[in-house]
Amino acid sequence: MTRRARRLAALPAWTASLTWKAVAFLAVICCALAALLGVLVHVSVTDQTVREARERALSRLDEATAAFQAGGRQVRGAALDPPGLPASLRELAVSGQRGTMVARYESRPTMWAAGPAAGGKALAVQVDYSQGARTIDGLDRAILGSSALAIGATLLVGAFAVTRVTRRLHTTARVARKISAGALDARVDDPRTRDPHRHQDEVAAVAGALDRMASSLQARILTEQRFTADVAHELRTPLTGLHAAAELLPPGRPTELVRDRVAALRTLTEDLLEISRLDARSERVDLDATWLGPVAERVVRATTTATTTTTTITSASAGASISASASDANAATSVVVVRDVCVVTDRRRLERVLGNLVANAHRHGGPPVELTVDGPVISVRDHGDGYPDYLVEHGPQRFRTEGGTKGHGLGLTIAVGQAEILGARLDFTNAPGGGALATLTLPYEEPAD
Repeated sequence: MTRRARRLAALPAWTASLTWKAVAFLAVICCALAALLGVLVHVSVTDQTVREARERALSRLDEATAAFQAGGRQVRGAALDPPGLPASLRELAVSGQRGTMVARYESRPTMWAAGPAAGGKALAVQVDYSQGARTIDGLDRAILGSSALAIGATLLVGAFAVTRVTRRLHTTARVARKISAGALDARVDDPRTRDPHRHQDEVAAVAGALDRMASSLQARILTEQRFTADVAHELRTPLTGLHAAAELLPPGRPTELVRDRVAALRTLTEDLLEISRLDARSERVDLDATWLGPVAERVVRATTTATTTTTTITSASAGASISASASDANAATSVVVVRDVCVVTDRRRLERVLGNLVANAHRHGGPPVELTVDGPVISVRDHGDGYPDYLVEHGPQRFRTEGGTKGHGLGLTIAVGQAEILGARLDFTNAPGGGALATLTLPYEEPAD
């Protein structure tokens, strides 16, 4: 992880909110505008105040210069080289030029005006600048107060407006997540999209597009589900007759091949019917208290009976093992009960899930196959090449297999659907030591005792 990525990850979650970003943007813009306007007003009023005081000081300086040259009485506030005259202004006056300057004299702001006089001296007058300074200070305080009030009001109004927009965006995102989870009947139903003649903003356009996409997707999926169910129902009757006819054939290798293919077709048809029921969400669970250890043993015995493997059942608590040998000693299936618990679930569906996982491990994985019961967590692991990448990332997909293996990719799909009905979570990963690992986590509450 780069330094920038670590720095971004360390930020609080609320900093990623669009509301916060919009409010921060409004705050920066308001502060910049308030500062710009405040500076412009301050400079304009200050220039005007200083210009008026300078004009008064120069006017008095003209009167004092005329009186000094006429030898008459000096103007009030005028003097030659007065003690409070700034040195820089005196040097300017002695050099033969006139100038003005604001400086503090006797703890008061004063506007000085000075000009040349005979004898290498400076004739200066002073004008009280206290009123102008107080005017500028009062103006600055008014600018700061009004700017703070304006920024606060703008932020409140902007946050309210942005929150209304972001609330609609959150609603749209929530509906999109529901659709991704399988609730295809979820809709945003923005009131702005109901009237086609009403102008729509960008959020309403996104909400309308999402609703139309969900409706189209739901219609297509329903069509496919009906097609799958209809095909399976139509195939069921002729396959039953074909199976009965195959049983009447004389013994022999051709008869075995026909019966095997008919059985495969019947299995495929039953899987399609089950998938259509799962897609229609018409299944109902029959809950009952079930101990997981005996269920795992029963599933493995039934599966190994069908696949002619060796079964070893071990109870970690009792230290006992039960072995049932068969023709292929290498294709072994072991059951390890680390901790047996009693859960409330549908035992038939649970056996269906575990049976599909074990059968898939035998069909596509490598021996030995291990089924472990550790409380409400049941794992099935083989020692083959592991699950393909697409299955680990996106889950099982119908009618998709890799490497030329047998099957139609329906077993794991049915297992996932049945697990969802049970309220369980089924995860597919690859074990660190090699092989595929399927983990079923059942809903379970620890007893109070």
